[in-house]
Amino acid sequence: MKEQAAFSIVYEDAHIIVVNKASGIAVGADRWDSSKDRLDRLLAPVWVVHRIDKDTSGIVVFAKDAKTHRDLCYAFEQRKVDKTYHAVVSGRPPWKEISCEQPLVVDGDKHHRTIIDKYQGKKSLTQCKVLIAAGNYTVVELRPQTGRTHQIRVHLAYLGHPVICDPLYGTMKPVCLSQFKRAWHGDLPSERPLLSRLGLHASSILIPGYTVFNAPFSRDMHSVIAQMKKWGRNL
Repeated sequence: MKEQAAFSIVYEDAHIIVVNKASGIAVGADRWDSSKDRLDRLLAPVWVVHRIDKDTSGIVVFAKDAKTHRDLCYAFEQRKVDKTYHAVVSGRPPWKEISCEQPLVVDGDKHHRTIIDKYQGKKSLTQCKVLIAAGNYTVVELRPQTGRTHQIRVHLAYLGHPVICDPLYGTMKPVCLSQFKRAWHGDLPSERPLLSRLGLHASSILIPGYTVFNAPFSRDMHSVIAQMKKWGRNL
């Protein structure tokens, strides 16, 4: 199978560049990740405005000049940016929509995970909406109103439905067609997973002064969601 590109350009002008990032590539320098394959280097010269996790795919915005960088960073700090994510999670939530407001502490344990702390945690809010359910999996639309590191992953795990293939907050069990197809006739031990990486995608972003930018699902996310629509049910 053809190797997926590290990114594709969604939009570019004299001031910003918007890309659809593949899973497995970092946005910029990270003290826990010394990888040289980073978007900011591949796109240089650019300024990092915001980040999504290395293993999360989807939309990322970079500034191409110092003034735009300051303006965009301010917009993020003032929560003037609207972001939408989609996740494949384990289990079937009993709710159709829910808001999770558990306060978070970043780098809160020896594994450098974000943890919930009702006393020292910073205010955090994620709005969640169930879209599709099939087998023991659900597609959830997420709108984070704050931008804490790993916020979506921690909040979904707290709600009892962690993102699939999340080594920090869930399990690494992949999604396979046999897990929700009613009549499976293949060989289970040799079955190729539909999705075997973190099932989280940054789908769209709206920043001041621009229209909404959308990032199509990567092949693996598109494949699993298409099969879930076929064999499951929209909610």
